Amino acid sequence: MEGVSEWPTPVAYPDPETADHVTYNPSLSELREFSTHVETTTEHGSPAYTSEYRSRSADRTKNVVDDDFAESDFAVFETGIEWVNDPENDVICVDRVVGRHPESSYVCRLYLPKEYGRIALSWTKLLEPSDGVEPDFVTVQLPDATDDPKIRVLPDTGLTTVLGSDYTGEAKKSFLRLFMLRAKEQGGLGLHAGSKRVTLDDEDGRREVGQLFLGLSGTGKSTLTSHGLWLDDPEGVEMIQDDVCALLPSGTVAGSEGGGLYIKTIGLDADEQPELHSAATDESAVLENVAVDDDGTVHFDEPRYGRNARAVIRRDQLESASSDVDLDSVDQVFFITRNPLMPPVAKLSDEQAAVAFMLGESVETSAGDPSRVGESIRVVGTNPFIVGSEGEEGNRFRDLIADLDVQCYVINTGVVGTDDPADVGVEETVAILEGVARGSVEWTDDDALDLTVPSDVPGISIERFEVPERVDDFEAAQAELRAERRSYLDQFEDLDDDIRDATY
Repeated sequence: MEGVSEWPTPVAYPDPETADHVTYNPSLSELREFSTHVETTTEHGSPAYTSEYRSRSADRTKNVVDDDFAESDFAVFETGIEWVNDPENDVICVDRVVGRHPESSYVCRLYLPKEYGRIALSWTKLLEPSDGVEPDFVTVQLPDATDDPKIRVLPDTGLTTVLGSDYTGEAKKSFLRLFMLRAKEQGGLGLHAGSKRVTLDDEDGRREVGQLFLGLSGTGKSTLTSHGLWLDDPEGVEMIQDDVCALLPSGTVAGSEGGGLYIKTIGLDADEQPELHSAATDESAVLENVAVDDDGTVHFDEPRYGRNARAVIRRDQLESASSDVDLDSVDQVFFITRNPLMPPVAKLSDEQAAVAFMLGESVETSAGDPSRVGESIRVVGTNPFIVGSEGEEGNRFRDLIADLDVQCYVINTGVVGTDDPADVGVEETVAILEGVARGSVEWTDDDALDLTVPSDVPGISIERFEVPERVDDFEAAQAELRAERRSYLDQFEDLDDDIRDATY
């Protein structure tokens, strides 16, 4: 890995079990007690908090591999270390484990000021307890250290320091970023993806289908990962992971978070997302930037504190959640897009799948840049946490899916067409996902789109979604899109030419 830190300062912290100023691994009730001064108790008995920062400070985040560090950048780590070691400070130290797989499991240690116990409360519910060994990754988060947020990462050391942000997502992603990097260093690939296991009992017999869903936060990844596809027993769906996984060379998809999920709540609907809604209204949930009245009434549909309202929910509150966090093998990968020039679903070759991975076409959400919500964007792997060469990630993805014989698809959960557009609703998406899992979709090559698209999907009229019929001057629009895509891919010098040449 290029860019090894030349920072000379050794990382030394007090023994958390003996230092008088450190509260080590407090209970959940103690963590909640530390933040009663900023808590609103909901009608369900759960705590709700409002943070000053309501999304990740992506533009204030640097790592020593991809960015040039000056003395001021290394001083960020010095600030964190000095604060933790100062006996005048009230320090919380919490250890948890990311992952269970023996090749992809890491002890994570989070240091925080005691008054920000709410951040530790949310983060702790996402993960599982450690066994008391020394940490692999350490994050120091000091929300009041500066008015100008700075997040700095030393990947090789496993150290992250967050100055100036009180957003829970900074703590969560500080560890998942390194979890994904370690997977890449082991020959696999970290993925910003949800995973599920679909059990079918049809004419092909009893079988299990492993699926992954790649998408930016807020584009439906959690919804599709947890959706039961309306299957009846003995068939069914198990949600394995919601957010971050590691595709290992063996074919196993190692999970990261064994305790809970960090879900978006704007638009959370009891009818369309009954499991997620039920878990978010349980007393075990922790709400962040959700509209809650003084009397505890919760309004999930109101963006009172912005559109990135969140809830940490427990896996044990979800009937569809498996006891496993690792998927033994993956059969199908879906890239979630909202591009109106794409069909509801398309089947991809290995090279086209790498193109889809590199394009990462989506729309900006409040979880990323709230000022650009709704804009079309491209993020490699729909993963804004990549450390190192993005082109090499595309090559690695192609090689892994080819070696493991994984079939990839791009699925449009928005609208098809720019003129008289057709909505791709929940019923259509579920029918597509079930049909793909069963192998009951019939496919045909579409020369206009240069893609393999369905000619028949049981349960829906797929002919309603013919892209050329819903775009004025389709040929010009398609040519412009293809040129944009190729130009975008050309910026990645490490990307193999056979992937560029597969641009659709």
